[in-house]
Amino acid sequence: MGFGDTAKKLQKVTSAAEDLYEKMNQLRGQVQSLREEVETTSEQVDEIEHDLAEQRALLEALAEEKGLDVESIVADVHIEDADATAESAESGTNVEETAEPTAEAGAGSDAGQ
Repeated sequence: MGFGDTAKKLQKVTSAAEDLYEKMNQLRGQVQSLREEVETTSEQVDEIEHDLAEQRALLEALAEEKGLDVESIVADVHIEDADATAESAESGTNVEETAEPTAEAGAGSDAGQ
């Protein structure tokens, strides 16, 4: 009977090892998939940043052509965002809800100039 118990124990260990091996292979696949996804996302972010830089340059050129001070407009937006954040912290509302109307109002007032 000693050999029978040993055989059962070895079978349990072998079964556990096979399960762990299968799980490790699944984890390897998931990690590889995540790496590929991160790489793709990184490339997309780089493209978006490049596009954003181009758009900013175009907007700044248009603003200068119209005689608008880009730095003061950007500073005003940052001040409005800070005010909206402070107000939302005091009232407990969502910052995005308060920032959107402010940004739209700022864009509308700039368009009229």
